[in-house]
Amino acid sequence: MLPIRRVVPALGALLALSLAACGSQLDPDTVAQVNGTTIGSDGQVVGADGGTAGPDGSVPDAAGDTGGGSSSGGGGSTGSGGTGDGGTKGTGDNSATGGTKAGSCEGFKNQTGITGDTITIGNSSDISGPVPGLFEASQDAVRAYVAYYNATSELCGHKLQLKTYDSRTDAAADQQAYTKACDETFAMIGSMSAFDSGGASTAQSCGLPDIRSASVTFDRQDCTTCYGAQSTVATEFQNAVPDFVKKNHPDAAAHAAMLYINAGAASENAKTQVAAMQKRGMKFDYVQGIDISEFNYSPYVQQMKDKGIEYVQMIGASAQFVRLADAMQQQGFKPEVYMLDPTAYTKEFVENGGDAVEGTTVFINFTPFEEASSNKELQLYMSWLQQVKPGAEPSFFGLFSWSAARLFVERATALGGKLSRSTLLADIAKVDDWTANGLHSPQHVGPRHTGECWRFIQLQKGRWVPVGGTKYQCSGTSTS
Repeated sequence: MLPIRRVVPALGALLALSLAACGSQLDPDTVAQVNGTTIGSDGQVVGADGGTAGPDGSVPDAAGDTGGGSSSGGGGSTGSGGTGDGGTKGTGDNSATGGTKAGSCEGFKNQTGITGDTITIGNSSDISGPVPGLFEASQDAVRAYVAYYNATSELCGHKLQLKTYDSRTDAAADQQAYTKACDETFAMIGSMSAFDSGGASTAQSCGLPDIRSASVTFDRQDCTTCYGAQSTVATEFQNAVPDFVKKNHPDAAAHAAMLYINAGAASENAKTQVAAMQKRGMKFDYVQGIDISEFNYSPYVQQMKDKGIEYVQMIGASAQFVRLADAMQQQGFKPEVYMLDPTAYTKEFVENGGDAVEGTTVFINFTPFEEASSNKELQLYMSWLQQVKPGAEPSFFGLFSWSAARLFVERATALGGKLSRSTLLADIAKVDDWTANGLHSPQHVGPRHTGECWRFIQLQKGRWVPVGGTKYQCSGTSTS
């Protein structure tokens, strides 16, 4: 496996996730073998062997019946059968086309990925590998948007078809997927890979639009045809985090610690974040790496106790976050603030952490799922996710993949008959302050800058609740 040399700060836990299988949120037995599968314009999933699965991912049994059942999500209704059109349907900005004024269809022509009555888009995400299902949620989210779009819309007589690839948590597999995608798809949408450097030059060389959930490596960020629905730059960190701490926990801001896993770019990311937060007035008394194979966190906790640390932040994965929390609880060390990034916003973290993780604060740049009732776009994502995969959990990365799919559809709709890879790329380059109808904070997709607007949630009695209000705090970024 190739190392991740440079990873954006907000995603610094990815290598730890890749190496620590104990951090997996999915049962390996549930992971689909999806390389080369397609989802047709009728919303059905067609496997490599030609078999067909329903929109819920079920596979016909020996008798030819399709497994039944679907469950509701996000307050939306669900349907049965094979059309995948039973989810919540929005209007106006929340419609599948976003209420975008459709461009004239005059001049619309077939080209790579556009033939007959279909526009083929692709998604390459980490499905298999050291952590099976690592970014399966991103693929599911795009599948959900395709089902939503095909149930309600078309572009100049064309439906969408999704072709999926497995980047296998491996840069070489990412490159192989994009080599195929150059010839098989019009654009790649919502992809998410821990080792995304592999396909960067491939996408650029063939002019393939790649609207991702997020770009992880510098190589992907440097790709001129690649954009992230979540805009990130490795050398930037949002001021909202240190500003929140200074305002609400001034004593803790003066006695801070940063712990990180000694893997990949976590060390580099930790230094970037510490430098950025110190520029905003915080003081770090303890910055320490921990080997991925280390299971005894007691010495690090003792060091923090000895130094009078009141603010603890960590870059790692859920398993390491819980391990540190357990060690702090065992030693009676209760810092005023235990701050983590959005990778801690998982069911696994809450269930495995129990009482030890009570009071954890997480900074996020999207609407938390607990607030779905007040966000129509989030309801759409959660509802249509259940249409294509009943029981699936929405996720941070899946949410931004849904956002990427919406961005593609809205810009393609506006282009109409002028749609081509080059015109789409030129259009995406102009997109700024993208929120996918309030699904997340403003993202600088075209300009490629880290979004400066964040908010905070805290775990209280096993539930995530907002702290500091529900509005985003936007105070710029600091560069290391």
